Amino acid sequence: MTNIPSKSEILAWISENPTKTAKRDIAKAFGIKGAARIDLKRLLRELQDEGKLAKRRSSYRDAEELPPVAVLEVVGADADGDLFARPLEWKGSGAEPRILMMLRSSDPALGHGDRILGRLTVDKTEDHSHTARMIRRIGTNPQRILGVFRAGSEGGRVLPIDKGSDKQWTVAVGATGGAKDGELVEAEQAGPTGRMGLPKARIVARLGDPTEPRAVSLIAIHQHGIPDHFPDEVVAEADTAKPAELGKRSDLRDMPLITIDPWDARDHDDACYVEADTDPKNKDGFIIWVAIADVANYVTNGSALDREARKRGNSTYFPDRVVPMLPDRLSGDLCSLHEGVERACLAVSMRIDANGNKIDHQFHRGLMKSVASLNYEEVQAADDGNPNDKVSTLMDEIIQPLYGAFAALMKARAARQPLELDLPERQIVLDDNGKVTSVKYKERLDAHRLGEEFMVLANVAAAETLIAKKSPLLFRVHEEPSPEKLEALREVAQASGLVLAKGQVLKTAHLNKLLTCAAGTENDELINMATLRSMTQAYYNPENFGHFGLALRAYAHFTSPIRRYADLIVHRALIAAHGWGNDGLSPWDIEHLADTAKQISDTERRSMTAERDTTDRYLAAFLADRVGAELTGRISGIAKFGVFVKLDETGADAMIPIRTLGREYFDYDPETQTLMGADTGLVIGLGQRATVKLAEAAPVTGGLIVELLTLEDRIMPRGPSKGRGKPPRRKAGSARKKAAKTARKVKRRRK
Repeated sequence: MTNIPSKSEILAWISENPTKTAKRDIAKAFGIKGAARIDLKRLLRELQDEGKLAKRRSSYRDAEELPPVAVLEVVGADADGDLFARPLEWKGSGAEPRILMMLRSSDPALGHGDRILGRLTVDKTEDHSHTARMIRRIGTNPQRILGVFRAGSEGGRVLPIDKGSDKQWTVAVGATGGAKDGELVEAEQAGPTGRMGLPKARIVARLGDPTEPRAVSLIAIHQHGIPDHFPDEVVAEADTAKPAELGKRSDLRDMPLITIDPWDARDHDDACYVEADTDPKNKDGFIIWVAIADVANYVTNGSALDREARKRGNSTYFPDRVVPMLPDRLSGDLCSLHEGVERACLAVSMRIDANGNKIDHQFHRGLMKSVASLNYEEVQAADDGNPNDKVSTLMDEIIQPLYGAFAALMKARAARQPLELDLPERQIVLDDNGKVTSVKYKERLDAHRLGEEFMVLANVAAAETLIAKKSPLLFRVHEEPSPEKLEALREVAQASGLVLAKGQVLKTAHLNKLLTCAAGTENDELINMATLRSMTQAYYNPENFGHFGLALRAYAHFTSPIRRYADLIVHRALIAAHGWGNDGLSPWDIEHLADTAKQISDTERRSMTAERDTTDRYLAAFLADRVGAELTGRISGIAKFGVFVKLDETGADAMIPIRTLGREYFDYDPETQTLMGADTGLVIGLGQRATVKLAEAAPVTGGLIVELLTLEDRIMPRGPSKGRGKPPRRKAGSARKKAAKTARKVKRRRK
């Protein structure tokens, strides 16, 4: 007779042999055969019911222990930078295990919410119970879903808010979280995604009415996972910060530095001052001073503020709000160069000659006091001969030297030939309630360009100094276009009657020549758009690959540490290189420089996407009451599924679905970016003028659907296509005749 093991013996075996826990493994271990397997099965089921065993497929494990391999979700890093995870499946009665991730150098960077398959090892300490090695990243990484909840008789559904997405999620009765019909909600996947039916979700947060004006930016914040609330420890750390004292700093308080910003700016992170160079060897030269807020003095290595700033990467700007990188106590107060207030700064003095070429430069860690906070419009008005009362007293000493140095720098810029794209920036104007009142293009003033040129020069000086001192830093890298994108640009130029020569080392001067030839022609906007699309995206990197767009060999961001973490790294590098204190670049910063570069490059792209999505939603809301109106624009994109039109009035991108295009079938050519009509030979390509009718404007998704009325003043035929998508017509009864013929053949064969 077979001896059936006790429950405690079975549990002990499973604990000691975690890789041999299938029923057949247990039966083999205890010598159980034949009918006795029924009793073993009964014992295993009882252990499951008691919560002592958990079954996964055909294997059993102790419910209070984790399996050797499990699916984990990354929960984030602690104060020491160690990354932790939690098990997705935990059936135990005790606290959920905390798992320390042991990452190899070859493993990809992981962030909050990432899901991985990990190999676990028991390692019970004060702050964790297991360690884990990553086997692989799980590609289907279910992130939280943002959408509009529609209540139903049995729970409801979450409708997507992403443009072009039609994926819906079902919500069970007990998983609605109290959400009401029409509310904007945040949900997460509930259980595995099945092959049949809609995926399931449970609502985890209610975000209010999606039609509210100020909900637009809130949607983008939640959709893209932008942190918009500072942890208590971060706020507490910022609140305890005190203004810096002079100490060993250079005293720059008597220097008449001024800040120039938009009229509604809350923070002022850069100031400037220009004086004529008295050196007789540098006739008509200037000394340009640029002073930047000393954020490194307050955001120190490894602090809660530092960890939060690194996680955010940068500030994100929406038409109705700003999600800052640093708490307001720093960004709007201690690190803001307010008029008449002493503030810590890192400053650089740069000598230039009469042609704008930099002769030398020197960095200082100082204490300054701004004499005036000005906006671009009043500075420009002063240069045009209409200074207001505030600026009139600054004309001789400050304003005129600023523009004198600017004129010299423009000579150097003309010789250097950075890329000169003409792409006006849209400005969405909101009323006090957050509703769009108008959309206009921002005016480009010399005052804007003046500030930009000064900052570019300061950024170059920072990069050159740190290279000379052999200090690690983060470069702002912009690589030249790929051969494929250049070829596409050549084809667009050729179609417009212009030339971009082959067989030469591409320089920005060649592209500028193309842009100059297109200027003032009907293809001006098209060439500018095509040139922009041919460019690669700039990013941060510890290695220097130059900046193609600015035509610079070395470039680093130094001038905006309040809103960019990259600038803070450069500040720390300068502090360490000059020996200005112990708050410079730390060994941890240096070791994780590549990871930081990737992190902040990703957060920058995240912010850009969120800002673009918010703009699209605001524009859709602005145009929502004009459905049926005729609008003009230019073809800005061609895809297999439709045509994109950039509208003249607002600069919004609207889509013409391919199914609504004319009354014929259109062939898509990806090489030439064109659509050709199968019957008429009509070619739809980039840059063509179009008149469209607004058919749909969806503020929740930001989608604009239009119908094509005219193309290059040619009226487009409307209505359904002639026979598009229909199967070939067959004679009546042909199918029955064929079936009968087949049946006769079968009968003859089987006789």
